[in-house]
Amino acid sequence: MLNNDIFSLIFLGFISYLSNFISALSGGGAGLIQLPALLFFGLPFSKALATHKVASVALGFGASIPHLKKNSLQIKYIFLILISGIPGVLLGAYTSFILPNKFSTTLLGFLTLFLSFYSFKQKKLGSSNQKIIINELRILIGSFGLFIIGFFNGYLSSGTGLFVTIWLIKIFDLSFSLAVAYTLIFVGIFWNGIGALSLGLTGNIIWSYIPILIVGSLLGGYFGAYFSIIKGSKFIKVVFELVSFSVGISLLIKALL
Repeated sequence: MLNNDIFSLIFLGFISYLSNFISALSGGGAGLIQLPALLFFGLPFSKALATHKVASVALGFGASIPHLKKNSLQIKYIFLILISGIPGVLLGAYTSFILPNKFSTTLLGFLTLFLSFYSFKQKKLGSSNQKIIINELRILIGSFGLFIIGFFNGYLSSGTGLFVTIWLIKIFDLSFSLAVAYTLIFVGIFWNGIGALSLGLTGNIIWSYIPILIVGSLLGGYFGAYFSIIKGSKFIKVVFELVSFSVGISLLIKALL
């Protein structure tokens, strides 16, 4: 198990910073680096996942500062993400205690790979931010999709932020940069916060690692979000494709082990 000496904690903080910096650029995928790192240092999967989940909430707070300064978020999308996704997260968290998740992890891995290839093929995806009319059908479809993604977030606890990003782009025609902002702030803080609470109730969180992980998450989230705003949607699209491909492979490997 990872020791609490200063060098180990500094290394863990660096891993946290790097993983959350990448996640803030792409709209998800922090667990791609941080979760395997905790497993590598000897934590059982349940403890590594619970500890990672708590720390990941700090990503949302760190990333929120640059995006809120830009003042481009709209209450209608915030409301949809929260009111549609949170019930799904709660249902998924309950389901995770009574059902095996290997099949779902495999499915999520293939779907995440599909996201990468789909984004790569759609050259203009997320390149616009049109003011479309949000009619009742669009709200219904958008809400249902967010509920399903929220379910997987609570059920599997990793890899779903990328789906929220692409869903907001496809349904509401947001730019990559704006969709990532909604995902990082409202999925990162609220969805992951609920997931962290449900996992925390199991007593698996290694609290001695939380402070350094939170510092890394806050700094990584802030600078990743700041960098994404500077670089714009085209750059974020490329990062999204690379991260979603890597997350998909990681999930498939996890399902096979």
